[in-house]
Amino acid sequence: MQAHTQVKSPKLMAFVLMFSSFIGLFGETALNMALTDIMDDFSVFPSTAQWLTTAYLLVLAILVPLSSYLVRWFTTRQLIVSALIISTIGSLMGALSPNFTVLLLGRMVQAIGTGIFLPLMFSVVLLIFPIQKRGAVMGIVGLVLTAGPALGPSISGLIISSSSWHYIFWIMIVLYLAILVIGYSKLDNVSSITKPKIDILSLLCSSIGFGGIVYALATMAEVSITEPKVWVPLVVGIIALLLFGVRQLKMAEPMINLTVFKFPMFSLGIIMMFATMFIILSVAILTPLYLKSVLAYTAISAGLLMLPGNVLNIVMSPVVGTSFDKVGAKIYTRIGFLLITIAAILFILTISAITPVWQIVGLLCIFFVGVSMTIMPAQTNAMNALPVHLYADGSAALNTLTQVAGAAGTAVAITVFTAGQKQYFATNGAEQPLEALAYGVNHAFIPVLIVAIIGLVTSLFIKNSRSAR
Repeated sequence: MQAHTQVKSPKLMAFVLMFSSFIGLFGETALNMALTDIMDDFSVFPSTAQWLTTAYLLVLAILVPLSSYLVRWFTTRQLIVSALIISTIGSLMGALSPNFTVLLLGRMVQAIGTGIFLPLMFSVVLLIFPIQKRGAVMGIVGLVLTAGPALGPSISGLIISSSSWHYIFWIMIVLYLAILVIGYSKLDNVSSITKPKIDILSLLCSSIGFGGIVYALATMAEVSITEPKVWVPLVVGIIALLLFGVRQLKMAEPMINLTVFKFPMFSLGIIMMFATMFIILSVAILTPLYLKSVLAYTAISAGLLMLPGNVLNIVMSPVVGTSFDKVGAKIYTRIGFLLITIAAILFILTISAITPVWQIVGLLCIFFVGVSMTIMPAQTNAMNALPVHLYADGSAALNTLTQVAGAAGTAVAITVFTAGQKQYFATNGAEQPLEALAYGVNHAFIPVLIVAIIGLVTSLFIKNSRSAR
């Protein structure tokens, strides 16, 4: 059986990484429920306010690929402590922000910390636990990935209703500092410090590539894809990524070893992870918008209505994790994507200006049960397909593409929502704004359904991986 790296406190080390990542992922969507308040406070339009989420994802997409370098240049302890300090500074900027610019910069600084935590969590957890415990542990990792962004609107709704959106950041500061105090003396190094030569051209291509694509997707929410400010960064980004890929294949010590994609189950796992994160971030921005703007619920009520689905996800994720070795990714991902597809179809059939709210709550429950069955099995099966020396590269590739998926989900949801609204106004006039909003949300679930079907089809080709020796 494959050996694992011995550390003083594996559970505590995993907790520090998982909880820090959870706070960071919670931060991705936490301001979704507060966007209307922020727009009022700083007098900005929705297309500007949505950059609080998109810029966060943009930084993650640029930074996460660098993680394969970071783990070879710095110890695990140095990276965790630095990420906690950086995240705290970003949160402090957000809490004290006198204007929108400072708030946006604070969000970007926060994202730097999260961009260090996410890939580190994957690779460290795989190294410090034996194979027989990996399913259960990765079940909790899957819960972190889904519950973080999904619970963001619910928890922030509770915070906003009792105080102001600034307290979202104050609470994050307290939590980051508590983790730093608890974990500081218990963190061991688990990576091999080789200090490889940093290839500047690879860094530039990666940053321009992922940054350009995420920027283009986000800008698409404001203007048409035919506008130069959308298609130029998109084309430049795609070209930069192609150059990045070619360069990595020719380098003796690549920034990210792209041979990970030679493992079929890893590549299929990436597609399913991309699909799931796209869908989660789409639903995370559309549901609060619908509950607050169309059905006229307050922030706290909207947050509470989203809780049952999240609770089911929290309950199901460890169940899926502990039974993963017996059931396998093949069965779980098929059932999961089938449930997500059914939920997406029913959302499209039921969402209107007068939909009973219990139907929305019920559909969210079906949706999140499906999510709990896809994300952990997909990521664990993908990583199990790789040999140990490729964990860091696989983790960097997986986390980068899931952040791009999140940005794409957010941007596409807002873009299609806006297009649906305009289409309704063009056909029916502007007399019924609530009907237009509902039609826009309904319209925005169409790409969710398409991506869910892609995930379902992909799951039909999955075979259960056994960790490489």
